[in-house]
Amino acid sequence: MSQDRRNDFDVSNTVQVSNPAAVRDAVHELFAETFPGMSYDKLWLAFYDFERLFTGRYPGYRGCDTTYHDMQHSLDMTLAVARLIVGYERSVEPADRLGANRAQMAIVTALFHDAGYIRHEVRDKDFTNGAEFTLYHVSRSADFLRRYLPELGMSKDVGVSSMIVHFTGYELDLDKIELDDPRDIICGHLIGTADLIAQMADRCYLEKCRDRLYNEFVVGGVAVEHASPGEYMVRYKSGRDLLKKTPSFYQQVTRDRLNSKFNRAYRYAEVLYGGQNPYIDAIRTNITHLVRVLKTNDWSLLRREPAYFLGIANAVQDIERMVAAQLAALTGTSIKSDKPLLMPI
Repeated sequence: MSQDRRNDFDVSNTVQVSNPAAVRDAVHELFAETFPGMSYDKLWLAFYDFERLFTGRYPGYRGCDTTYHDMQHSLDMTLAVARLIVGYERSVEPADRLGANRAQMAIVTALFHDAGYIRHEVRDKDFTNGAEFTLYHVSRSADFLRRYLPELGMSKDVGVSSMIVHFTGYELDLDKIELDDPRDIICGHLIGTADLIAQMADRCYLEKCRDRLYNEFVVGGVAVEHASPGEYMVRYKSGRDLLKKTPSFYQQVTRDRLNSKFNRAYRYAEVLYGGQNPYIDAIRTNITHLVRVLKTNDWSLLRREPAYFLGIANAVQDIERMVAAQLAALTGTSIKSDKPLLMPI
């Protein structure tokens, strides 16, 4: 992995994953190579609508205001899905291949896998920030896909897409997801894998966890759970505390998902990189660096300041005010701490 990798570029430092057009073109190149002659019109339109949704220009929606789950994350993840699909198609027998239509469905699902964080102007008028939907955002994404896919001319994909998006979350028991075609389960594995490896391979992953994900967890009722009247369970005391617990989360949860639940689907990226896996390499680099920070207690080693890619002005200041208010409101309440937690990152 290049030491000169830019903050908003993918693991290969070749695609600006904060730019919808750049990711669209990179996915198009992969798609055209793998499925020659297949129309790209629906995917082009999906990228167009994705950008409108996240920037607040899609009718009825306010735009992205979650600082960790921003536009860059979804684009980075979608590019990873496209690469895994290509690697898979090149690795299996013709009868087991996904085919162009199923691949198209998987890519569209990936694009909108976090659409559940975006507030609707009417249905969500009583909410202030998309992070409030953290615990059930995947179900909301599935609902969005049910409404959106028919508009894209993909009504037949609604049932599968709205199920496999759950491979990116923890709301359903993945072992209980049943689909008629095993290739649809493969799509779920690829999507779930891409969601994990893209964010954990982000060049600024550690800073984003400390400074952004923690805030989302506070607003979403994850960092501090309202256990009973007047009593709260503190899972993460701060952004630093979240990072202190990240290595064990990676060992106990993430690796189990990647290797067991998703059947090591990350290995399909290696087909495109001569047997190397830049995503796994970048994740190991991040975890190794985090361990160094924790051992030395030198937090100055985390000094990157990545840009935000949001759709609502003042979203950063707004969520910080919400976090400060919620934490201040805990004064004088009964607090417990360190409840074990298996949550997505």
